[in-house]
Amino acid sequence: MMKSRMVQVLLILVVLSFLLIYFHFPPCSNNAPVEEKPSPVHILILSSWRSGSSFTGQIFSQHPSVFYLMEPAWHVWVKMYQNSAKVLHMAVRDLVRSVFLCDMSVFDAYMSSQKKKSDLFQWETSRALCSPPACDSFSRSDIITAGNCRTICGKYPFSKVEEACKTYSHVAIKEVRFFDLKVLYPLLTDPSLNLKIIHLVRDPRAVFRSRENTMGNLKRDSDIVVGSQSANGEMAPYNAMQVICKSHVEIYKAGRQAIPSFLKDRYLLVRYEDIVRDPLARAAQMYKFAELHFTPELQKWVHNITHGKGQGTQAFDIGSRDALTVSQAWRKTLPFQKIEKVQNVCKDAMDLLGYRLIQSQEEQKNMSLDLLFAQNSE
Repeated sequence: MMKSRMVQVLLILVVLSFLLIYFHFPPCSNNAPVEEKPSPVHILILSSWRSGSSFTGQIFSQHPSVFYLMEPAWHVWVKMYQNSAKVLHMAVRDLVRSVFLCDMSVFDAYMSSQKKKSDLFQWETSRALCSPPACDSFSRSDIITAGNCRTICGKYPFSKVEEACKTYSHVAIKEVRFFDLKVLYPLLTDPSLNLKIIHLVRDPRAVFRSRENTMGNLKRDSDIVVGSQSANGEMAPYNAMQVICKSHVEIYKAGRQAIPSFLKDRYLLVRYEDIVRDPLARAAQMYKFAELHFTPELQKWVHNITHGKGQGTQAFDIGSRDALTVSQAWRKTLPFQKIEKVQNVCKDAMDLLGYRLIQSQEEQKNMSLDLLFAQNSE
C-alpha cells in the first residue's frame, strides 16, 4: 500500500515537472511564438499645390524603409469632380486610411476593373513601386528616378501595390486635398494607425507664381477648390490662393496652438524655404520626426538634388535643380501689383507662418535674401 502511494506521488511529481519544463521552455516548432513585428509608422505630408511637396515627398520615397504614394486622392477628385473639396473630404480621408493600412481595394471605386499598377496616379514617383516585390529590375536600396521606373516597371499587376506596401515599416502619403486638420482627427485617434503629420508650407507669392506657370494642370483642382464660377476671370487665381492660405492658417492653429492630447508630438510644421536653405538639416529633422535613419546614401542624394542646375519648370518635376534659386525666382519675375494682391488675400497666413510683407516695388528690388527670410526661422 505504502509502495503504491509512493509510486503515485512520484508519477505526479514527474507530470508536474514535465508541465513546468514544457511551459517555461516551449518546444521549437512551427507554432512557437515569433517576435512581434513593430507597428508601422504612418506619415502624411500635408500641403497644397506648387509648394515643394513633390520634392519633399521624394525625401521619404527614396528611403528604403518607406512605402510612398503621391496624392492618391487624385483618383477621388477625378471621379467626383462635380463636388466641392469640403464634400470630398470624407471620401479622401477613407481612401488615405485604407492606403495606410495597405488595403488597396479602396481604389476599386475609382478605377476600371482592369486596373494595372501603372493606372495609379504618379506611381513611378514611388521607389517602393519600382523595386521588389513591385518590380524586380531594381534593388530596394537603389535611388530610382521616375523616368527609369516608368520605362521598366509599368507592366506589373496592381496587386503588387498592396503586396509591396505590407513589407515596409513606414507608409508615407503626400496629399494636397485636405483643407482642415480636424477632418483627420478620426485617423489620429484610430488605434490601428500611428499617424504623424508633416505640414509643409511655402511663401504664398512663390506658390502663386508657380501656379501661374502650371495653370492648365491645375484647372480641374481649382474648380473644385473655389467652385467653377469663381475659378474663372481675372480674380480667379487670387480666389484660389485665398482658400489655400486660409486652410494653412486653420491647419496650423489646430496643430500648434490648440493642441488636442492625441496630437502631441505628431504634428510638424516645415517651411519649404527652410528646406532649400539647409536641405540636410531639414531632411534630418523630418526623418527624426518620422523615426527614420538618415543614411549616408540619402544625405548625398538630398545634397545633389538640391544643388543642380535645373529650373524645375514642369509640374511634378523632381529632378536635380538649384533649389534655393528656384524657390526665390518669383522675386524677379512676379510684378509688384500681383504681389500686393497675393499679400492682401494671404496676409493672415504670411503673418502666422513668418513671411515678411513687401511694401513697395523698390523694396522688392532691393530686399536681400537674408532679410526676406528674417522671420522664417523657428
